[in-house]
Amino acid sequence: MEYQDAIYLFKNQTNKALFEANPNSYVPQYGGWCAYAMGYNGDKVEINPESYSIEDKKLYLFYKSTFTDTKKKWMKKNTPLKTMANQNWKVWLNN
Repeated sequence: MEYQDAIYLFKNQTNKALFEANPNSYVPQYGGWCAYAMGYNGDKVEINPESYSIEDKKLYLFYKSTFTDTKKKWMKKNTPLKTMANQNWKVWLNN
C-alpha cells in the first residue's frame, strides 16, 4: 500500500486495516530515516526496519548492521538527540 509517497508492507490484514484507519499514528518520524543520524548530525541514513522504538505513540527507525546499532546509542541520549532530530528535520523539510 502507498501512503505519502512511501510503500508500506503489512504482516497481516489486521495490521493493514489498523494502518488504513489511522495512518498518521503509524508513519515513522523523520520521513523514515534513521532517528539517531537525524539527531546526531542531521544526515538522512537508511534504516533496518527491524530496529525501531515506539515512544509517546511515535515510531522511530534506526540504522543497524553487524557492528553498529544506532538504536542503542539513541536510547542512551534519547532526549537531546530527539530535540536535535526535530530541529534538523525541520531544516530538511524547508529545503
